[in-house]
Parts: sequence; structure tokens; C-alpha cells
Amino acid sequence: MRLCIILSIFLTLSLLLIISTKAEAGSYDGKDIALAILHDPSTLVSSYYEDSDTTNQFRQRAILDSLGILYPTDGDSFAILSTGIAGALPVTTDSEDPGSERGTWFGPRYPGPSGPFDYAKLVLDLKVPIGMHNVSFDLQFFSMEYPDYVGTIYNDKVNVTVISPSKGTRYYQFDVNSGDFVMRSRDIPGTGFDLFAVRWSSSQNKWVPTSPSGIDYVTTTPYWSDDAGASALITRVFPVSPNETITLIFQIWDAGDNQFDSAVFIDNIRFSGFGYPDIKAVKTWYDVNGGNLEPGDEIKYSITISNIGNVSMPDNPGYEFEDPIPANTTFVPGSIYCSSGTCNYLGDENKIVWSGSIASESSVLITYKVKIDPSITNTTIISNQGVVHWDRDEDGTNEAIELTDDPTIDDGVDQDGDGETGDDDPTICVVLPEKISELSEDFSDDIPGEGARQNFSGFEWFRTSSSCIESYFGVAGAYHYSTPNSFKVQLRSGEAKGYWNYSLGWLTSHPNISYWEIYFACGNNSEEADLILEFKDGDGNDILKLKIDYESTGEDLPDNFAPCIYYMNPEGEWVKLSTDYPNGYLYNGWYKLRIEVNGTDLDYILYRKGIVTDRKRDGFLSSPLSELSRIEWYSTKHPVVCPILFFDEHRIGFS
Repeated sequence: MRLCIILSIFLTLSLLLIISTKAEAGSYDGKDIALAILHDPSTLVSSYYEDSDTTNQFRQRAILDSLGILYPTDGDSFAILSTGIAGALPVTTDSEDPGSERGTWFGPRYPGPSGPFDYAKLVLDLKVPIGMHNVSFDLQFFSMEYPDYVGTIYNDKVNVTVISPSKGTRYYQFDVNSGDFVMRSRDIPGTGFDLFAVRWSSSQNKWVPTSPSGIDYVTTTPYWSDDAGASALITRVFPVSPNETITLIFQIWDAGDNQFDSAVFIDNIRFSGFGYPDIKAVKTWYDVNGGNLEPGDEIKYSITISNIGNVSMPDNPGYEFEDPIPANTTFVPGSIYCSSGTCNYLGDENKIVWSGSIASESSVLITYKVKIDPSITNTTIISNQGVVHWDRDEDGTNEAIELTDDPTIDDGVDQDGDGETGDDDPTICVVLPEKISELSEDFSDDIPGEGARQNFSGFEWFRTSSSCIESYFGVAGAYHYSTPNSFKVQLRSGEAKGYWNYSLGWLTSHPNISYWEIYFACGNNSEEADLILEFKDGDGNDILKLKIDYESTGEDLPDNFAPCIYYMNPEGEWVKLSTDYPNGYLYNGWYKLRIEVNGTDLDYILYRKGIVTDRKRDGFLSSPLSELSRIEWYSTKHPVVCPILFFDEHRIGFS
């Protein structure tokens, strides 16, 4: 009978693939979902996506740069496929908090044992490069089916199919019964699956925790009643052959009903040679107290050690894992936990240790807390790194090591000698004794002729690209506002874009930017020219756009074109900000532009000699200023005589 039900489910899924909504994978907001998860985009032959969302909005997929504790394992983006709305926070009906854990369904709520079931499917055809014999990918599975439906027919599935002409067709499937499913609601904050069962207490007039069995209301307020869970971040490897075209199929679907949403994180699809590491260790942290990390706060560390090989990692003499307690913190007694094996805090050595075995394609979770020294008065970096000791050659001795890595960091250094950077970086966070109100860059400590970079207490928050052969985009010392250097820009169309990149994740997950400010100088020109500044978030969405445009003055050469500054409104129209000169021109001299957040709008304020000459209010384009990740600089015109613009005294403010 159980076999019949399973066959019926797969037959129904096959039918769904024919009648469901469909889309080329590249139609997702202009960005190919395949390119978001491929290590080498040149290997992509074609991509295809479909899901059960009947609105044709394809809401069951998302491309993100972060989500709670989730970060890309390669590049700057990852993908999520879901049986509900991908990336919704929290994963409840209508995203309410507290709300019903029934989530979102696109087919009938109770489809019966034969479906139709909600699902999402991504198909990639990839060309295997020369010399490559393995394809691998990173996955993490999240489900509301845990813990109350473990071992039942209501276990949503993730299935990966690898079709290789030379190696045949292979499958990998997992659900909440997988050996990698080791994380609970409390271990996955900010993912939408950090949910806890609650009930309404009339006597107390508030929501209170309850047993997670059955269909509950849930909240993101942490309680003991975990009502969701996740696997560790794992890697799976499959054999392929060089020069062939393979097909990867990623599918997630509801089982038994269309309620209780599940999701799968997908990233870092890549090819490798014959060798591949067997142990993957990831370490993340979050501030238990919320907000910026401050003296006296508690940090919770989560370490997942995954055996991605096909042989068990044995429990040999000595510790399989050691993690020193970082400086300026103390271990919180009783806070250590491990999903298997034995873990302890060694007070005399001030470190966490774990011993145990890990079966093939399984994981272990280790968590513990530390308290930051309340007496810290200066901005302080909290940094540490755990070490996994494991037996590579099955000789009974742990001769190999694997360092825990923080998925949010890539310092560009290959610390463990495996040929990769960003897979071995220590877990780092920053303690801020005082609220940071402003970050500034005046280019005074940068080298003329090169790009600029600026850090705060050792953390780089600003970096620019450098000049190309025919353009100038870099630091200059000849002309400046109040410090020895400024930033010089001279760009024509057809030349490479320039970039100002911002890294503010160390400050807080989503910094509350209140203003962006710059001093700039420009002069007249003899022909048409322009300069465009596009402010982007991490996914490439527009926040705002600025344009300095050279317009005809009716005067004689060489000053027959004068610059004006514009911003783009949400309707796609350019709106001028005027000076007190005729026609609002920006004649020779320094000006200040300040862009302030005003509720859900932006105030654009232009100054000359400290006096406001224009002020206008308008909306964001498609993303808020708090998501600022970079500014792209380019020109749409190609003048023979290209004007030079200088920028200085750059500031970002926080509320």
C-alpha cells in the first residue's frame, strides 16, 4: 500500500511538470537564477524553471545575497526554491507573526495521497570543462514538517538528479529523516523557519509556548517549542566526464498535503578534478540580544561539521573538533549542545571540544554561547576559528585538519592550501561600545593614481575600482576640497564602469542608513558629456540614480556646455536640482549633495557655499538606501574633450 502511494505521488508530479506554470530561468528579474548559483557561468548551456504558482509570478524561487544566517557559499548570491513563497518571513500563512504554520499553498490544501502537490523545479544543462571529473553543489534543507511529522508520509522532499551521458543517471534525495537534518528553530534565526509553537492564553492575555505537535500557531519569538528545523549546509559530489553536457535537476515538493512549507538553499555548483575534501565545517554566529553587538551581549555560535564523503568519519583517539573561546569573551556555562557525539567545555584550556563519528553524507551540529566582556570601551574584533581533526586515509589516526569557515567572509587568502579562498576564514564579529553615527572617507590616506579604500577599526567598509587605460577613475592629489586628495572621475561611453563598493554587514545585517553625502566639483565643457551614478543593492536592484549632464548654454567656445545635476524619480523621469546660478548650472566650484531618508522617501539637497540651493523629495526606485551595496559610474556619451569631475569628503550616516 505504501509503495502504491509513493508511485502515485511520482506519477502526479510527472503530470504536474506538463500542466504547471513555466519560465526560462533567466526571466527572474532580469537575472538568471542559474548564474546566481554557478561558480563558472561559462559552463551554462541552458536553464529552465517551473513551479506550481498559478499567478505566473514564480514566487516559489528567490535570488538573495543573505537571509538570516544564510549567505552565499560562492560569489555574492544564492537561490532558494520553496513549496511556498521563497524567502518569505516568517514562513506562515500570509507571513503573519504569530501566524498559522499552514504556510502557503498553490494547489488544494488537501490534495489527497495522489496530489497534485506544490513544487518547484530548476533544470540546468552544463558543459563539463576539460580535466573535470566531478560536479558538486551546496544544499541546505528547511522544513516546517519538523518535528511533528518526522517519520510520516507528510515529509516534503528535495531531489537532485544528475544525468551524465558517461556515468548514467544518479539521484540524491533528502527530507527531515536525513542524517544531515540536525538544526532546530533556535539554530536558524532570520530564515523564516525560526518558528516556535504557541497558543493564545485567555487568562494571561498573550501568546505562550506550547507543544509543537499537530497544527499550531507559531512565532519567531524564541521559546523551547521548536516547530521547524533544517539540515546542515552540505555538499554533494557526483562523477561526470570532461567535455560532456550534463543535466542537473533540482526539485522540491510537498508530500501528503500542500501545507507546512519547505525550502532548499542552492549555491556553488562547480566542477572539480578527481580529488575532493570529505569534511566541510561551517561556523556562524548571531547576537542573542539583537541589534549591533555591544559589550555584555551574548554571542551564539553554531558549527556544522558535514561528512560529504561516502565513508564514515571514525571516532579516533583525541578530539575530533576543538574551538578556542575568543579573547574578550567568556563561555556561558551550560550553553553547549551537540546533536551527536560528546561535547564539553574545558575550563583549564578555555576551549570547546567534541568527539564522535559522522556517518557518510551526515552532519553534526555543535552550538555554544559566549558573553562579551562588559568593560570593553573600544571597538573590538571578536575572532576565532575551530579545527576539525579527521582521518583521511582510515589508518586510525586523525592526521588531516579542516578549519571552520565563516560564509560571510572571503579575505582572498588560501589559508589551508586547497587552492580556494573564502572556505577557511575565521568567524569574525565587531563589538561596538557606542552607536556609529557616521562613516567617512576623505581619500587623504589613499595613493593618487590608484583606487581608494577605507576601514573602520580594521573592517573595510569602502573600496573602489581603479582606472582603465583610456579613463580616469581613482584618487587624485592635484585638486581637492579640504584634505590632500580627492577622487577624480573622467569617463566616456564604451569604457568600463567604475565602482564604489560598500561592505557594511559587520555593522549590522541591514544598516539603517539615514543619509549619503558627497562634496563634488565640476566645470564647463566644449561639447556634450554626462556622468551617471546608479546606486544598487546586493542583488543589483536600483536604489536611486544621479546624472550630471552637460547642457548647451548658448555661449561661445570653450564654455558652451555647462553641467546640471539630476536624480531619477520612480516614474523614470530625470528631475533637476538647481543651483542659484541661471538655469541651475553647476559652474566652477565645490558643491555638496546630501541624500536623506525621510520616511519612505528620499530628500535630495543641493548646497553651494554652505547654503541650500534646492531641495526635493521623492521615492526610492526599487530598494531602500539601507541595502546600499555599490555605486556604478558610467557615461552614455563620448566627447573628444572629456570633462573632469572631483568628489571628496564622502560620508554615510546612520540613525
